[in-house]
Amino acid sequence: MSLELLPRLRVVLVETSHPGNIGAVARAMKTMGLARLALVEPKRFPCAEATAMAAGADDILYDATVHDTLDAALAGTAWVVGASARDRRRVDWPVLEPAPFASEALARAADVEVALVFGREHSGLSNDELDRCHALLRIPTSADYHSLNLAAAVQVAAWELREAALAGATRPDDAGRARESVAVADMEGFYAHLEQVLAEVGYLDRRSPRLLMRRLRRLFNRAQPDRPELNILRGILAATQRARRQG
Repeated sequence: MSLELLPRLRVVLVETSHPGNIGAVARAMKTMGLARLALVEPKRFPCAEATAMAAGADDILYDATVHDTLDAALAGTAWVVGASARDRRRVDWPVLEPAPFASEALARAADVEVALVFGREHSGLSNDELDRCHALLRIPTSADYHSLNLAAAVQVAAWELREAALAGATRPDDAGRARESVAVADMEGFYAHLEQVLAEVGYLDRRSPRLLMRRLRRLFNRAQPDRPELNILRGILAATQRARRQG
């Protein structure tokens, strides 16, 4: 049963510079049973170099979707993991190593859309892009050399997903909530509403909102409100706006 979940997992590549890397990623995916590839503003695609490096995984390239923004590539997803070797800087993201990531991704994929996001070859994902993620995937490497090729990183993640699928990954204890998980696009609407209300009541400095909003994103991404809970939060925000305008 778990093997049937693999084609439902979405791999997202952000602003890939070298088309050969896109083809190599497609090959890495197909060898492990993954099928869904989304590209955000690739420098060159479609491209003969990508097809050559795919080495028979042409179907994944043919079916790949191309998007102008990461939000568009994540449309319909409810759990997003960003692959990153960067320091977490001023705000912590939950971090998963490959095996725990794979088990949780498959457990959630039974109920919701799951995406794994990889950044640019030289600079990875920006903080704004990481804000869209519920957790980070970190692949342990030698202390002497941290750099992983994009396709190699995808291969490690895909292998772990296949191993977890073959082992029949079980659902987390709270996975019952996953059936009501909120799509990323809906959470983005909530964050925009929250920022607007915080600015209106004078709690948020519009000239420098990023750090507070990043911390609030981490808070709500950890909590992962379901649909009724999100409706309550949006209702509170709307009531706050009405009360302020009437007062």
